Amino acid sequence: MKASPPPNRGLPRRRLLQAVTAAATLAWLPGRAAQPRHRVRPWPAGQAVPPLSLPVLEGGRWSLADARGQAVLLNFWASWCEPCVAEMPSLQRLAQGHAGRLEVRGVNFRESPERVRAFLQQVGTDFPQLLDSDGAAMRAWTPRVLPSTVLVDAQGRPRFTVVGELDWDGDEAQRLLEPWLSGKPHR
Repeated sequence: MKASPPPNRGLPRRRLLQAVTAAATLAWLPGRAAQPRHRVRPWPAGQAVPPLSLPVLEGGRWSLADARGQAVLLNFWASWCEPCVAEMPSLQRLAQGHAGRLEVRGVNFRESPERVRAFLQQVGTDFPQLLDSDGAAMRAWTPRVLPSTVLVDAQGRPRFTVVGELDWDGDEAQRLLEPWLSGKPHR
């Protein structure tokens, strides 16, 4: 009499492995979703302030030196950048809500004025926009990641860069900006 082969235990083990993998993935996903989509980097100590003078979308030129006396938020963006598009409405509300205390300026990365105008009209944004047609300002001011947003204090010193998308209506944005808006910045 011939012995029968041992029962196939590979299939149940495979299903068990698939179930464990699926459970681990599902447990991992909520943690990933809660991960911030941005990092806040202090401006490097001792790093010089790059000059910034760019054409304004609607004509003329804007210079950071002309903004002394008021905090400025420079948001580097492009219309093809999904996180840039996502944060644009909250930047618009920030610009409107803090007019007179914070100057919000968009700095478009290497797109034509026509493309920028069409995009801004589509998303309903009207805060002032600067044109970085050759990308030199982005190279000088950011880690070359879009979006990147730099807060410059009223004395013209960059204080921090937010790299990535931030909800500018949210609590974290308010905590970041409040010291500069209240006139009592952290040193």
